[in-house]
Amino acid sequence: MSHPFSAQELTAIRRTDRAITDDAEIADLLRQADVCRIATSVNDQPFISANTFWYDGERIFFHTAKEGRTLTNVRQNPRVCLEVDWRGRWLPAKTALDFSVEYTGVVVFGRAHLLEDPVEKERALQGLLDKYFPDLKPGIDYRPITPAERDQTAVFAVEIEAWSAKRKVAPQKG
Repeated sequence: MSHPFSAQELTAIRRTDRAITDDAEIADLLRQADVCRIATSVNDQPFISANTFWYDGERIFFHTAKEGRTLTNVRQNPRVCLEVDWRGRWLPAKTALDFSVEYTGVVVFGRAHLLEDPVEKERALQGLLDKYFPDLKPGIDYRPITPAERDQTAVFAVEIEAWSAKRKVAPQKG
C-alpha cells in the first residue's frame, strides 16, 4: 500500500526554529515518554488511541487485546502514526493572539505488524515491563511471563519510516 507523501513531506516542520533535528535526541525522547497516541486509518476514517509503548532503539512496540479496532485496522492498513508530547509552562500574554504554551513533541510514521514469533513477542512484552517497572525483576519480584499470558495479548511492532520532533521553550521572565 503506497501513500502520496514522501518521508520529507510527512516530517516537514513549518517552524524550523523549533525543529529537533538530532536523531539521538529524538530517540531519547521516545525512550522517556510514558504514553503514545497511535493513529490508524481504515476507509479514510482515522482512529486514535493512547497506549503504553517501548522503543528499543529500532522499533516501537505496543500491545492491545486480541480483538478490537487496533488489530482490525492494522490488518487492513498497516500504516500508523504515533505521537508523544510533554507540556511545559502556560504562557499568558497581553493579547489573546499571543497566548501560548511550551511543549516538546515527537511524531513517528511507520508500518505496524502483529508479532507472531513467541520469542519476539515475549521480548517486546518484557521490554514494556522493564520500561515501566525498572526496579522489579522477573523471577524475583514477580512471576515471569508465561506462554499462556503471552498468547492472551496482541503485540505489535512498528517499523519506523520517518520521524520529526519540535520544541517550544520561552525565555524565563525575571
